Amino acid sequence: MKKLNVALIGYKFMGKAHSYALMSCQFFFKTGIEPVRKVIVGRHEAPLRQAAADFGWEEYATDWREVVNRPDIDVVDIASPPSTHAEIAIAAAKAGKHIFCEKPFTVTVQEAEEVLRAVKEAGVKHMIGFNYRRVPALGLAKQLVESGSIGRIYHFRATYLQDWIMDPNFPRIWKLNRAIAGSGAHHELNSHIIDLALWLVGEIVRVVGTDQTFIKERPEPIESEELSTMLTADGGNSRMVPVDVDDTTLFLARFANGAVGTFEATRFASGRRNHNRIEINGSKGSIVFDLEDMNRLLYYNAEDSKAVAGFRSIHVTEECHPYISHWWPPGHSIGYQNTFVNQFADFFKAIAEDTEPTPDFEDGLENQKVIEAVLQSIAKESWVEIC
Repeated sequence: MKKLNVALIGYKFMGKAHSYALMSCQFFFKTGIEPVRKVIVGRHEAPLRQAAADFGWEEYATDWREVVNRPDIDVVDIASPPSTHAEIAIAAAKAGKHIFCEKPFTVTVQEAEEVLRAVKEAGVKHMIGFNYRRVPALGLAKQLVESGSIGRIYHFRATYLQDWIMDPNFPRIWKLNRAIAGSGAHHELNSHIIDLALWLVGEIVRVVGTDQTFIKERPEPIESEELSTMLTADGGNSRMVPVDVDDTTLFLARFANGAVGTFEATRFASGRRNHNRIEINGSKGSIVFDLEDMNRLLYYNAEDSKAVAGFRSIHVTEECHPYISHWWPPGHSIGYQNTFVNQFADFFKAIAEDTEPTPDFEDGLENQKVIEAVLQSIAKESWVEIC
C-alpha cells in the first residue's frame, strides 16, 4: 500500500468535508493508495489548531507557500476561497504535487488557463471538486443519457436555491466580496449546475443572463476565533459595507447539440436550504434529480404503454448502481458527505493507475468559460458566444 502525504489548504466547511473524505477513503475503497492527513493550513492559528485536532491532522501551518514546497508533501488539496486557487495551484504544480481543487476553479478564465498550463507542464494529476458527479443517482442519470435511453436531448433545466443570507443583518462575509469570491450565487451555485449540464448534455455555446443584488450593503464582518462559527456582525455596531456580488443569477443557454437550457441560482429562496434540482427532457424520455432526495432518480420512458406510463421512482441503492457496491447492503442510503469520499477515491485511483481523473482542470476551464460568458452577457445585456 502506497502512502501519500496530503496538505489541505482550508479548514472550515470544505476543510471538514475533505478531512472526512480523506479519513474514510481507504476504509470503503481499495485504491492502492492510503492518503495521510499530514498538514492542514489556514490563516488563523487558534481555530486552525482546533481543526487539526478535531479532523485528525498530524500538523498545522499558517504558510501555505512553505507547505506546498515541502519534500514530504505529495498532494495539495485546495479548499480555500476562489481568489486563492490559481496562485496555490500553480505553486503546487511547479513543486511537482498532485492537486485537488475545490470548485469554482478560479475567478477568471485567464487564471484557469494559467493553472491548466502549469499542471500540463508539470505532468501532475489534477481534479476539480464537483462532488455532485459522485451522487449515485446522478451517475445513473449519466448512464441513461449515454445509453440513449432518453433519446435526443431537448431540454436541460436546473435550479440551485438557498436562503441563508436573506437577513439584511447577515454580515458581508468573503462570499459576498467579488474580489475574493469572483461573484455570488453565480460562482458558488451556478458552477455546480453548469458542471452537471456539461457532463450530462455537452458543450454550451451561447448564453444570455440577468442578475440581481437585493441587499446592497451589509455589516462589516468580525473575525471569529471559533472553528464552528461563521463570521458575525458586531451587535448592530458594525460599519456598513457595500455588497458587490449577485444574490441571484439566471441565464439561458444553447448547447452544441441543439438542446436548450435554463439555469437559476439564488440565495434568496425562502425555505430552500440547499435545493439542487435538474430535469432533462429527451425524445424518448426524461430524468429528474432533486438533491433533497439524493438517493432517488425519477425516470420516464416515453415508449411505455399508456396503461403504465409515468415517472418511475428509482431508489439508487443497488449494487449495480454507481459507487453503491463500496458502501452498504441494497436499500441503505448514503449521504452528502459520502460524495466527497467517492470523488477522492476516484482521484487516488487515478494516481495509482496513472490515468486522468475527471473532472479535471480542462473541465474546470470549460466551466469557467460559461461562468464568465454569463457575466459578460449581463454587462452587455445580450447573448454571448462561448469560444
